[in-house]
Parts: sequence; structure tokens; C-alpha cells
Amino acid sequence: MTLQDYLRLKNGSDVRGVACEGVENEPITLTEEAAENIAKAFCVWLISHTGKTKVTIAVGYDSRITSPTLCEAVVKGITSTGHDVIVTGLSTTPSMFMLLKDEKRNADKPCQGSIMITASHLPFNRNGLKFFFKNGGLEGSDVQEILSLAYSYHFACPATPGERTDSSYLDEYAASLVALVREATGEETPLLGKRIIVDAGNGAGGFFVDKVLQPLGANTDGSQFLEPDGTFPNHIPNPENKDAMRSVCEATVAANADFGIIFDTDVDRAGAVDKDGSEINRNRLIALISAVLLEERAGTIVTDSVTSDGLAKFIRERGGVHHRFKRGYKNVINEAIRLNECGEYTPLAIETSGHAALKENYFLDDGAYLITRLLIALAKAAKEGKSLSDWIADLAMPQEAVEVRLSFAAGCDFQTIGKNVIEEYKTYAKSVYYAEPSAQNYEGCRVNYDKKHGDGWALLRMSLHDPILPMNVESNSFGGNFKILKDLYYFLRQYKELDLTALKNAIAVERQKLVDFLKTAYQANPWIFHFTPKQ
Repeated sequence: MTLQDYLRLKNGSDVRGVACEGVENEPITLTEEAAENIAKAFCVWLISHTGKTKVTIAVGYDSRITSPTLCEAVVKGITSTGHDVIVTGLSTTPSMFMLLKDEKRNADKPCQGSIMITASHLPFNRNGLKFFFKNGGLEGSDVQEILSLAYSYHFACPATPGERTDSSYLDEYAASLVALVREATGEETPLLGKRIIVDAGNGAGGFFVDKVLQPLGANTDGSQFLEPDGTFPNHIPNPENKDAMRSVCEATVAANADFGIIFDTDVDRAGAVDKDGSEINRNRLIALISAVLLEERAGTIVTDSVTSDGLAKFIRERGGVHHRFKRGYKNVINEAIRLNECGEYTPLAIETSGHAALKENYFLDDGAYLITRLLIALAKAAKEGKSLSDWIADLAMPQEAVEVRLSFAAGCDFQTIGKNVIEEYKTYAKSVYYAEPSAQNYEGCRVNYDKKHGDGWALLRMSLHDPILPMNVESNSFGGNFKILKDLYYFLRQYKELDLTALKNAIAVERQKLVDFLKTAYQANPWIFHFTPKQ
């Protein structure tokens, strides 16, 4: 592999690549040799950041079919250079960091770092590595350094290799979540009488049923896809996936459950379902955990850039400050850490994707911890004859919401062009009487439209990793998205490097919604119309 081959494995603050065959035109990029060298490089990185001459690294993995093989390669890389490894087997990403914080676990043989083998929600043929040390997850610059070392460093191989120990940590991690609920509620089985189901999507989240929910007294009948299976035969383990959310919603209703839970593959994200089968996801999930935390103490909630105006109002009404920042879970986490360091109490950093990191939990994005916090709220609400949805009953949801992703022409300088588009959109918004740029614009350009011209907002931004210009549009009125999308087309049609097909299609869909609405309304009450709607 070349240096560029290694560097192409960088994905934000993770390593990700194709780890097995099975998808046409997707050759293997994350080989066993690469994983071995990357593990060696992480040892070098840890030595330089801890001052140790010998380190111990914990290694765990999710349910992917290539995880055991990559684990063996990682173990070989660590032990062949004289360092020790503790293999935790099937694990969750958050548990691999919490192991480093567990004083009891580290009393005899402390770990200086950990590696989680996962590619989160990506297809079965992908895999990757996430790295932790005592201060948290590594930054993108650290990962780039490790990948460069993996290619260029001459690793020493002592005569005596390091030691391997196999020791699971999932039981201890789960027990800490159970203890959290019991301490907060003052009860041994606070979920007694509640039916709560889990959809693990055949990822690593199945443990939550028998190791967390059942010890707390919950009836978990109706839970599904708990067995680890890296082919993901039922649906992608991803709270943002429509099929996955439809599956858990239907299962919640079918089981007559009080609460439904869905995890992604490595359990650093989660989504939820109310007893009526409605999603508690994206803005609703952010609102729910924000309400729980703000009731305890007023503070700032950091979210990504695509959250709704209704959420901002919801947070303000509970004494909080909504700080709408950038996309990317590391971006929102680092911003929340920065605000706390500046003296601004910020208990939560959360993305609409389901990545939620709480100050009280080391700002670790942990789907299981997020759900555990909601279980405490569920138990307390039940005592008052209420449900979780009562916490967010007054959350104003947008009437319409859509995301459109525009691609650039092949070979063009998409970064420069995209930057110019965003800046010129800001200028354009200032030049028209019906729109204005938002006061908070940490990513891209968010523009607010008045009631007659869309009654909502649009956000243009560059994708974090791809040559894509995503646009998010929301309206508080039926037909508002149609108006905003048409205005965006009017502005964007001047850029020949942009493929506007997806935007045209979105406009056609919104237009058809309006036509169908008018036809239905005319058939029901023709006397209110002065014209006959035409297709």
C-alpha cells in the first residue's frame, strides 16, 4: 500500500475502508496488513502521548463479519512490537472508552488506550477502527498522524512479544448503567410493569435487553434482531434509516410496548419510539433529552446545523440556550467542551443523527447512556401518570422538511466552487426583501424566508467528506417548501458545475403535493374555489 492508500482510509476521526469482497467495484482497501501496521502505529502514538515505554491496549469489535479477522491482525500488530493487549470480544464503542475510565478494572493492569473495530452503520463489506485514550477519542489530525506512521515508521520487533489476555467488559459496562438508573430512582426494579423493546439490527446492542432492561424489571417481549449477524439480514442498524425506523415502530405497536429503542451497529447512536409508534428521533430526540437536562439545570444545548426553529423555541422556553453549530459529532462535542471551558454550562452536545454526548459522561457519544437517561425519565413520568411524549408535547414540528443533495461536475474544483456558492447565496439573501441570513451561521449559509415566500428556512452547506452540496429546507406552512425550493433553483441555475437534477425532482414532488391537495380540497368544497385546479 502507498501512503495515499493509507491516508484514504481516514474518515473524519476514524479509519474506515472496504474490508471484504461482495460488492461490485468495491475492492478491499482495509487489509489485514494495513490493520496490523495501523495498530503498531497507534502504539507509537500512545508512547509519545503517555511517556510510557510499554503500553497495554484494549481491543473490541462489533458484529461485522470481518471484525474477528481484523481483530487478530490488530492483536498481532500490538504484541509483535512488545506491547500487551486485552481482547474484549463483542463490544460497543462507548464501552471501549469507559473501560479506560474504570478504576477497578485498571487497578492491576491499566490500559493506556483502546481500539474499537467498527464501521458504524455502513454496509456489511466495510469496517474500520476507532481509537481512544484517557482523554477521549482521537481527533482527525491524530488519525492522520497514525496512518502516516503506519506507512513510514520502522517498527521494532523485540525478541519477547507482548502478552494477550481475553477478557470481556460488556457485563461491567452494562452493570454501570443499571446502577445509574437504580441510584436515580431509588428502586431496584423501577421499570417493573413496563414493556420496553429493543431493535438491535443484529449489531452489538442486543446486550441491552438481558443486561440492562431485564435487571431493572422491564418486560422485553417483542424485542427483535438481538443476535449479532454482520450480514445485517433484516435492516441496516441505523436510527436514521427509514426502513430501520419503520421496523422498530411497527414492533413497538405490535408488542403494545411503552417504549421502543433502536441502536446503530456499535451503539454510539440511538433512536426511540413512543408507545403510539411515533418516532422519537432527530429534533424530537434532541428536545426530549434537552428537556430532561434543562429541568435539572439551565444551560446551553449544542446541536448540529440542521435542527429546526421549533426546537430552538422549545429550548428557550425551558431556560436554555440553543447553540446551532456544525455537522459532525466531533464538531458539536468539541464545541460543547470549549463552551464549558469558557465558563458557559453546556450539558449536552447532540447531532440529529443520534450522536448524543453528555457532560456528566465525559462527553462520550454513547447511545446506551442516552437511552438510560431516558429510562430514568420514563420511570419518573410513570409515577405521575405521564409518558415520555408529555415532555415534548409542546414541541413545534415543521410542516414540511426535505434534504436535497446536489453533486458537482466531475473534475471541477468543487471545494472552491461550493465555497463561492455559499458566500453568494448569503449576498443574494441580503438583496431580496423576503429573506435574510440567519444570525447564527457556523456552517454554510442558513437563510430565513418570510411567511409569504416559504415561512421557513434553507441551509446550503458543503458535505464533510464528499463533493456534494446538501441543502436542507423546512417550512412551517403547507406548500412552503415548494416556494423555497423554487427560489433556490432561481439562484442556483447560474452555476453550470452543479447538477440540479435532484433539486428539479424535489420541486416536482412538492408541486405534486400541492396539486393533490387542491384537487382533494376542491372535490370536498368546490364552492370555496373561484377556479378549477388544473394539473
